[in-house]
Amino acid sequence: MQELFNEYPKTILLKNIKNTTEKLIKTSQVEMTDSNLKTLVSLIDLTSLNVDDNEKKIQDLCLKVNLFNEAFPSVPNVAAICVYPSLIPVVFSNLNSRKVRIASVAGGFPASLTFIEIKKREIELAVEAGADEIDIVLPVGKFIEKKYKDVHDEITQLKEAAGKAELKVILETGALSGYESVRNASLIAMDAGADFIKTSTGKIPQAATPDKFLVMVEAIKDFHNKTQKMVGIKAAGGISTPEDALIYFTIVKNVLGEKWLNNKYFRIGASRLLSNLLDKIQELS
Repeated sequence: MQELFNEYPKTILLKNIKNTTEKLIKTSQVEMTDSNLKTLVSLIDLTSLNVDDNEKKIQDLCLKVNLFNEAFPSVPNVAAICVYPSLIPVVFSNLNSRKVRIASVAGGFPASLTFIEIKKREIELAVEAGADEIDIVLPVGKFIEKKYKDVHDEITQLKEAAGKAELKVILETGALSGYESVRNASLIAMDAGADFIKTSTGKIPQAATPDKFLVMVEAIKDFHNKTQKMVGIKAAGGISTPEDALIYFTIVKNVLGEKWLNNKYFRIGASRLLSNLLDKIQELS
């Protein structure tokens, strides 16, 4: 796998990540506009991944999305609703807008420590139930042991199991030490067929951070420069304020450009961000 890592020349030195991140965080302060906040709404994967999730809670979530355009006619709707696999049928039955996609975690989320056969079957069942997108977790333990080929092979198999559904691969960046690890995990996932790479599950204390997100975005840029393939990016885990969301927006805008600033290639996984964005939009109007 070392050949794979060497195949993509870095457009930014990893030692410069912290300084670049600090500059982009400062730049993000000028991005607080009505237009950008509305774009952020359209990037949200509205997520409910709680131990007490049930049919009623997910029905209420779908109702909120169904009534969104009526309540906020000048604001675009969210990109997707993301739930556990067993609750996909509830979303499929209750979500009126087919422009809002159905996303599901699968493949042994959040630890990715079950049998590969179970991971594949869970993904297949999720797609059969109506999921348009599948969020899986990279096998972090194998990656830490540098079993890179095993990690690559697993993601390839899970991509195949996802079939027509888009596959998002969660790197769990908070469990990866050092920027080189984050970059290598990004390249493995993309080379194995990931449609998106994603920061975090939100299930460990270390959630998304701007510096590791920047490493991922730079890896996407390097991958695109070589292959011309546009891979999406998803920030998730602890992003709840407009100010936080704009940092990730600014990183994507400055590194990948306007082509990525839409929900086909950029998502933010969140449960509390939507209401805070709407409050801020109202405040600016």
